[in-house]
Amino acid sequence: MTSWSDYSERARGKGVLAKQLFMVRSRPAVSLDELARGLFEHLEYQRLLEKQGILVFAGPLSDESGSKWSGEGLIIYRAADLVSAKEIADADPMHREGLRKYEIRAWLLNEGSLTLRITLSDQKLELP
Repeated sequence: MTSWSDYSERARGKGVLAKQLFMVRSRPAVSLDELARGLFEHLEYQRLLEKQGILVFAGPLSDESGSKWSGEGLIIYRAADLVSAKEIADADPMHREGLRKYEIRAWLLNEGSLTLRITLSDQKLELP
């Protein structure tokens, strides 16, 4: 098995972005009804992280069929290292209150694209 730092260096050498981020897969530890009671604080925390430039992406995950939601979510953070990313995840009200459990991993963003449409006259930004 290759070390993460060696793999990251090789990726950079190949000319890809090699931007280290952190992926959090969050799963319910309680019923969906109990989970709902922590939703407001969780979303407020996400908005705060977004404004601070820490939250990259976040949202719910479907089941494997793509037809149901069991309370799981995926969150991508910017952080200096895994310890810092864990501190951010631990501070999420859902995790702090024991409503969700999570696993966290370093993730190397290498490829992809993002298209934005900015309409100046009505000050609108879209992700087409």
